[in-house]
Amino acid sequence: MPAPLCLIESSPILPKSADTVVIGGGIVGVFAAYYLARSGLRVALVEKGLIGAEQSSRNWGWCRQQNRDARELPMATKSLDLWERFAGDTGENAGFRRCGLFYLSNDEQEIAGWARWHDFAQTVDVTTHMLDGATATERGRATGRVWKGGVFSPTDGIADPANAAPAVARAIVKLGSTVHQNCAARGLETEGGRVSGVVTESGVIRTKTVILAGGAWASSFCRQLGIRFPQASIRSSILAVSSGAEGLPDTLHTSGVSITRRGDGGYTLAISGRGRVDLTAQQLRFSSQFIPMFLKRRKSLSPGGLEGFRSGHESLKHWRLDRPTPMEHMRILDPRPDRATIELTHARAVELLPELRKTEITAAWAGYIDSTPDGVPGIGEIPTLPGFILAAGFSGHGFGIGPGAGHLIADMVTGAEPIVDPLPYHPSRFASSVWGKVADF
Repeated sequence: MPAPLCLIESSPILPKSADTVVIGGGIVGVFAAYYLARSGLRVALVEKGLIGAEQSSRNWGWCRQQNRDARELPMATKSLDLWERFAGDTGENAGFRRCGLFYLSNDEQEIAGWARWHDFAQTVDVTTHMLDGATATERGRATGRVWKGGVFSPTDGIADPANAAPAVARAIVKLGSTVHQNCAARGLETEGGRVSGVVTESGVIRTKTVILAGGAWASSFCRQLGIRFPQASIRSSILAVSSGAEGLPDTLHTSGVSITRRGDGGYTLAISGRGRVDLTAQQLRFSSQFIPMFLKRRKSLSPGGLEGFRSGHESLKHWRLDRPTPMEHMRILDPRPDRATIELTHARAVELLPELRKTEITAAWAGYIDSTPDGVPGIGEIPTLPGFILAAGFSGHGFGIGPGAGHLIADMVTGAEPIVDPLPYHPSRFASSVWGKVADF
């Protein structure tokens, strides 16, 4: 039972040239292509599988400022405004709404952490409300429990993972650019030391600018170009239930389980911080750089299995440009969900919110969350290969900040004033240690 996804049609003809080629049809790639097309450039977006079919349709759908790392917060704030404007600008519906995000807890330490972030938020004009026990209990009355405290962030919201990336792709086509599914980018061509074209399975596209928004595949692709990009993926399992429950909040996070109302009236259910580490050769290669991350998040991770080897996205192999690549053998990363996690998630959800007993499980799936050593994405042009811009390693935050990331990438290409300071995201930082720099949230 895979994650729900809206399907779209591909553009019929692969162009022989484009001003910019975007590799990867997840939320970051489509928004980068969209803002480039809005600026008047001819863009070709190539995707080895289907638009939005990997992590961009397998996440919670949260678009949040709440508890963001300080380096990502400006992009999160800009992204909320861009999410809100998208429907009016394009006539396409990504399912975005500012319903607010709601957190409950009986853990004093957790509440204290939220309070510290609340104090920080006030210094950067972000609205968030700490809830005392009485208010939290009243607002969380659907649980039938007494709570010590909570948080409500009224300006945050959710979008629809099943529809968001496809909606943006349709907007790209409306602007005169092209979208190509089942069209893997195998590698790049260069002239004079800079990008000159993209070799796809369907032909070569001549271009001077390439954006790699390849998600969990980005490091393997970079390896083909002699670029070292430390990246590791965590397998996360989620389920969906049907409509039928009444009186529940649109969103709710607790340490035990989190819920999100979907556009069809059903809910997505998940447990935060219950990822599986599927061992791969790439993880071993970069293991030393991820020690700080592992030590900080070790309570949230469990050993996985052989899913990573089966999927092939973290291989150390080199591939030829005139033969099928691992990306063509695995068009869509669709790892097996962890059955124990799915069962535990559902059990916790119906215990916390008895109204969910009126629903039925409609789908269960897993996805690979691609992370960097510090938990902050890598966005920027690679100095050793002019014309090649990396945008990957979004560490589970890419869906919410996708519009801001896409806008920033477009700004880099066009030379416009950056929507946010690009320096904290530049991949050059991975040449240094991340001790003391791992994102808090």
